[in-house]
Amino acid sequence: QVQLVESGGGLVQAGGSLRLSCVVSGRTFSSYAMGWFRQAPGKEREFVAGISWNGGSTSYADFVKGRFTISRDNAKNTVYLQMNSLKPEDTGVYYCARRAAISSEYDYWGQGTQVTVSS
Repeated sequence: QVQLVESGGGLVQAGGSLRLSCVVSGRTFSSYAMGWFRQAPGKEREFVAGISWNGGSTSYADFVKGRFTISRDNAKNTVYLQMNSLKPEDTGVYYCARRAAISSEYDYWGQGTQVTVSS
């Protein structure tokens, strides 16, 4: 059974920083691409950032480019999201997810961590 557990969310003022972590259970973490998503109140969940199995390739939504950085440590079964220059519109629940190898869909999700950015 694969489990993903996010942490690191909280309340921060605009312009501040947070680093989210997602620990993934199981021996095959290093075989899978991972992603971060977010969902703001009243809105649909949206893609934030993705990273390949070895960290060699990353992708970002336009609204976080230059501010957020996704990374991973395969020895620790952990994926990170460093968030800088936070804005109130970054407020939401942030989820990490594992990307299936064959379908390329995200098949396992964490429970989410709340990020609140005050103005």
